[in-house]
Amino acid sequence: MNKFTSLIEIESLFEKWGQQFYSENISQTAHAVQCAQLAEEADASSALVLAALLHDVGHLVDLEDSSGREEHTIDTVHEATAVRMLAPLFPPAVTAPIALHVEGKRWLCAREDGYFETLSAGSVASLVLQGGPMTDAEADRFMAMPQFADAISLRRWDDIGKDISKDQVPLDEFRRILHSHFEQI
Repeated sequence: MNKFTSLIEIESLFEKWGQQFYSENISQTAHAVQCAQLAEEADASSALVLAALLHDVGHLVDLEDSSGREEHTIDTVHEATAVRMLAPLFPPAVTAPIALHVEGKRWLCAREDGYFETLSAGSVASLVLQGGPMTDAEADRFMAMPQFADAISLRRWDDIGKDISKDQVPLDEFRRILHSHFEQI
């Protein structure tokens, strides 16, 4: 896949691969919807709700491109894949937090006491592949970015949006969030 040209392509990707699990005990679709619902509950902008909904779409693109054999022992840079795919349809207000949500985890590990201990096993494993906690210089540069606050908000929803008791999220809820917020950006 190269780039999305319609919302239907995104929906189709979630329809095909959204029930897959990745290093967590929750499906891709359930995780996406939970993150978006957390953003809605926080009264986030429609752009940030969409970022929460679509932040891990790069994992699904990797699944599609590899016929379902995503590699968990390397960093596939899913955030960069997501931004590349989404950029034709969505403004930077959606794609920038997605691009930075992995860096948000690295920043929180470096700067927030106790944050590392809250990470799931899957997040700890991916942190190692993503470069570990930021250095002080990296953390200072990250904090100065205009998208810093949105990236950290998205990161927190990403961490929380893994409630396995809510795993049976219908694809229609994904579609509802996608379309209702897309119309507002």
